[in-house]
Amino acid sequence: MTNDTETTMDKITSLAKRRGFVFPGSDIYGGQAGVFDYGPHGVELLNNLKRLWWKANVYDKESVYGVDSGMFKHPRVWDASGHTSGFSDPLADCRECGARIRVDKELEAVGVTADEKMSEAEINKLFDAQRDKIVCPKCGQKDFTPARAFNLLVQSNLGDFTSEGGEPVYLPGEACQGIYLNYKNVVDTMSPKLPFGMAQIGKAFRNEISPRNWLFRTREFEQADTQTFVKPNENKDKFEQIKQERMDWYESIGINPDNLRFKQHDNLVFYASDAWDIEYNYPSLGWDELEGIHDRTDYDLKQHMEFSGTDLRYLDPETNERYIPWILETSVGLGRMFAAVMADAYVEEDLGEGKTRTVLKLHPDLAPYRVAVSPLLKNKPQLVEKAREVFTMLKSEFGNVAWDDNGNVGKRYRRQDEIGTPHCIVIDFETLGEENESLKDTVTVRDRDTGQQQRVAIDELTAYIK
Repeated sequence: MTNDTETTMDKITSLAKRRGFVFPGSDIYGGQAGVFDYGPHGVELLNNLKRLWWKANVYDKESVYGVDSGMFKHPRVWDASGHTSGFSDPLADCRECGARIRVDKELEAVGVTADEKMSEAEINKLFDAQRDKIVCPKCGQKDFTPARAFNLLVQSNLGDFTSEGGEPVYLPGEACQGIYLNYKNVVDTMSPKLPFGMAQIGKAFRNEISPRNWLFRTREFEQADTQTFVKPNENKDKFEQIKQERMDWYESIGINPDNLRFKQHDNLVFYASDAWDIEYNYPSLGWDELEGIHDRTDYDLKQHMEFSGTDLRYLDPETNERYIPWILETSVGLGRMFAAVMADAYVEEDLGEGKTRTVLKLHPDLAPYRVAVSPLLKNKPQLVEKAREVFTMLKSEFGNVAWDDNGNVGKRYRRQDEIGTPHCIVIDFETLGEENESLKDTVTVRDRDTGQQQRVAIDELTAYIK
């Protein structure tokens, strides 16, 4: 079997909806731009990704502490982080139809790099030089307003702020601020020694100008972040270690190393010592950021110390010195991770004689179902009863086990292939010993990736699947 067909993002999004992985948000109302819902199979894959990420970054480490911070935060948090003044994208409007474009991304598409630290004047200088190449994605015209900064924070209303003097509140523009806010609490309650880490999986919201590319750029998403606190200027070796650990983890969950690479940031923000992205080669989109790895020095804790008036210095138990630790950050959008895993697992195989099959070759620990159980025929009570016994046994062991008796066995195999189920088990008449007594209490186990089938004793199934 060979995979000779090009994988495209359209094929993946089609499969994702058809097989219950991802649905457009508010689908029955025509969808909501930049918002998606995870279906029955998608939420299982997403939860498996979270579980493996948490294991690698918390359980497998000695001094990493998990937190789950509240979504609403004091308004001054976003002043300290720079989001209220500098968290923006360059926006322009089409004068013909009113559609909005994100200017830096449109410039990037024509081969011009617009740095995020550029002023509006600098962005507009680049924009003006390339206007003849940039077309409105909605109406095809080239008549745009000048670029202007568009803040990405989503403003909310926690209580009644209609009275004079009320402060606005915001939905989190990034999840990591909850870690910085709880740094002192963790130091006070856990008494960690440097280096130590904190981890969080949390929601983030952004006023995206032009959400696009499925799960890649959305208005609502989850981020999985770690912040490692180290002594000042003792960052280099630990930073390199973290970089390699993160790359190794993606390979450990089955992503092809040929589709992963490191890319160092050419232009660093003023407080950063170093910054890298792990990029994935997304179908139809090409190489783009999957995860960011940043050496943030002592900027974040210093900012919150200044704006809050709270002493966030660390008391070194060995030297009795007080200082602000430096922070090494990893941050990944789970939607981007989900899309990369789906894309990497998607295969269309030529079976010969004009037949093909689509299969998600997911790592077994990521698959929505560990195994699917079927009776050969659903109208034979003795087969169904035995299959139910096997299903109940395996479900008590693995939890994520599918019961599938819809259609013939071939159709069940194809359906489970598209869901990514590693093994399908069929209970047939041989299981009952009606055709061959020596095969009694054995079942047919079919491997997703090879399509090969073999007989396995029921009492050995759990060990075999593990």
